Amino acid sequence: MTKDWYFDRFCGAQIAVCAENGKIVEVELEREGGGDVTGNVYKGRVANVVGGIQAAFVACGMEKNCYLPLNEHNARLNSYDGEADASPRAIEEGEELLVQIVKPAYGSKGAKVTADLAFVGRLLIYLPQTKFLGISRKITDTEQREKLLSEADKLRSAGEGFIVRTAAEHAAKKSLKTEAEYLRKLYRSALEYAASAPVGTLVYREYDLPMKVMRDSLGEIGKIYVGDRTVYERFLRLAKIGGYLPEKKFVLYTGKRAMLEHYGLAQQINALAGTRVPLGNGGDIVINRTEAMTVVDVNTGKFTGEDDLESTSYETNLQAAREVARQVRLRNIGGIVAVDFIDMLQSEHRAAVQQELENALFDDRAKTRVYEMSELCVALFTRKRTKNDLLSIMLKPCPYCAGDGHIPSDLFLAVSLRGKIMDCFADGYGSVIIDVNAALMKRLLAGRYFTEDAKGAWLGKRVYFVPREDLREEKFAVRGDDGAVLTVPDNAQILY
Repeated sequence: MTKDWYFDRFCGAQIAVCAENGKIVEVELEREGGGDVTGNVYKGRVANVVGGIQAAFVACGMEKNCYLPLNEHNARLNSYDGEADASPRAIEEGEELLVQIVKPAYGSKGAKVTADLAFVGRLLIYLPQTKFLGISRKITDTEQREKLLSEADKLRSAGEGFIVRTAAEHAAKKSLKTEAEYLRKLYRSALEYAASAPVGTLVYREYDLPMKVMRDSLGEIGKIYVGDRTVYERFLRLAKIGGYLPEKKFVLYTGKRAMLEHYGLAQQINALAGTRVPLGNGGDIVINRTEAMTVVDVNTGKFTGEDDLESTSYETNLQAAREVARQVRLRNIGGIVAVDFIDMLQSEHRAAVQQELENALFDDRAKTRVYEMSELCVALFTRKRTKNDLLSIMLKPCPYCAGDGHIPSDLFLAVSLRGKIMDCFADGYGSVIIDVNAALMKRLLAGRYFTEDAKGAWLGKRVYFVPREDLREEKFAVRGDDGAVLTVPDNAQILY
């Protein structure tokens, strides 16, 4: 199925949205300058080694020391077919070494790192210190697998490894060789930089959001719509250099309204902050995060079916299995997920729903493992957490209920406000007046979320913030005004 991608920059963040026939299937959101650190390589120093938990803690210049497991040597290679050297590396207290972020810091936990570095390309993953030859399990043709493994083996030097990625299934020898040489240069450059750099230095930065999507996207891509000219021009340069996609695939959006609003995607993204997700037949699923896991409850809702209760439950559970797989991917949910399906008495129905869940999770780029459904119709699966989940960016702890709940984050509210402001200007108004929570107003202005818009598309227009002590942070009112003279309170503040 053809997929369209949508990229935009706003409020100090970048967003990438993938949609099939207008329905979002993947969302990536990163703060610029402080986005996803997964894949970054740092020069670290071992602060201490804790034998009881077989782990070391490494100072990498972050707020909390990074966690380096000593008993997971090459564990992340388990997603690929191949064999690796099983001998773990000895780590000593005070030792300086290069480590790579495997999982970003989450909650009270520091980032998880590995000393087995990996440099990811579109066709290959280069393992400079690991003797491993592997291939994606999604390449199933036996003859093609053997051919690709043979070509990758020829590219290796002593002590090195390569993994053949899914995108390399029909790649030419020359393309594999060119990418292998490029990835080696990245590693050597990191080594040279680290040689004289102090502990805590970032010596290799993983690609940012546009490049990662270009590199990792699979399947047939329709159009790539871009709402920011700078990103659009960068895409065109990447297309010329990497040869990934023809330039005609890229479309610069120049409309007056926010691009995601224009294409009907903003409402779908906003819905991800909610816990209840409707199913096509009138049922729904409810997604709740706990400290240890994510729990999903399946309900028949308004759907009563046309036959018996068992058939109603079975049909709802099939739809729920597909939607659960979609939602964990959209929300970047990692860790343990427990799905409480509606009770089914027939074992063949339970088996079919579990198979549907496994099939729906198959195309997920994150590694998943589904466990056998219990007689209580509870299914457990794990999903590898490789980045911050989407809700950690969209939401923040609620100040009104001692942190037991969540409200939209400042970034989320800034994006919503930006869309409303653009709507007013698109409707022909020359000025916009916003009633907003006083504390939020100060943070939005201090964070300079709207700086680029104010200097660009909104130049010559007026945006006034009116601070209100009686409004909660998630509540605001936006209205356009065409008057030559505006009547606003004395404490109103004009945008920049």
